[in-house]
Amino acid sequence: MSFSRADIAEAAARLRPYVRRTPVMPWRGPTIDALFGDQAEIFLKLELFQVTGTFKVRGAMINALALPPEALAAGLTAVSAGNHAVAVAYAAHALGTSAKVVMIETANPFRVSLCRHYGAEVVMAGDGASAFARVEEIKAAEGRAFIHPFEGPLTALGSATLGAELAEQLPHLDAVIVAVGGGGLPGGVSRALKLADPRIAVFGVEPEGADNMRRSLDAGEPVKLARIDTIADSLAPPYSLPYSFALCRDHLDDVVLVSDDEIRAAMKLLFAEAKLAVEPAGAAATAALCGRLRERLRGKRTAIIVCGANIDLASFEKALGQ
Repeated sequence: MSFSRADIAEAAARLRPYVRRTPVMPWRGPTIDALFGDQAEIFLKLELFQVTGTFKVRGAMINALALPPEALAAGLTAVSAGNHAVAVAYAAHALGTSAKVVMIETANPFRVSLCRHYGAEVVMAGDGASAFARVEEIKAAEGRAFIHPFEGPLTALGSATLGAELAEQLPHLDAVIVAVGGGGLPGGVSRALKLADPRIAVFGVEPEGADNMRRSLDAGEPVKLARIDTIADSLAPPYSLPYSFALCRDHLDDVVLVSDDEIRAAMKLLFAEAKLAVEPAGAAATAALCGRLRERLRGKRTAIIVCGANIDLASFEKALGQ
């Protein structure tokens, strides 16, 4: 079951005390001008300025707000490589409860530190399988409410508030580009945009080394990847799940792939010409704009969702240095 414009508006109203209405910015610069000239209008939706540094807080908070008081009092738990854990930690802090989050050992240290800043207890796990096993133990032993990183109607509804917000800020868009991880962000955003204006083309972007949604769409059903290899760890879940998959299948116009080198180039471009220091996932949409989608978007009024920027200086320098 999907959600309506009224559902999105109600969710946005509930979220308003806890999240920011992030700005949009027209983007011009030497490289963008060289690529598109006067044949396109490019805008950046600056969701990296969201509370906690990414869009994830929208889904985490709407899930937490939906809990009955006794469930909320028992606390929250989550599994994450980073950004979702930070969002759940923030939600718990904002609503006066506790959080115990399970993070993968490879999680960026900045994200681990942010979780602790919001008061969460952080449990480290060696890999995704052991992390999910650990969170099941926490749920059973402590009765905490589990908030999934990307699957489910409420998580997608939280992301849909971003899409609706963008449609209000930038009327008459021709296209929107959004990164694809598990599918909750592009599924929710594309649903909201299509409800606002069915003519908007919504393009998802995945790393070549984590192309789960592209493979799932080609197969006609959610699939699991045997191997993941990308610098964009926020876009690298090992599988798709039914609800997010269905939203992406029904509302995305296409999912295109970008290489890690294209992501690095986009990080450099955003830093040099938009003055934004983003994590690799936050540069994926720009990579597609400048590469795989360039000709398709020539002459179009296009918005790029810059979805996150939780990265420390050492990791940012390492990514660009590679």
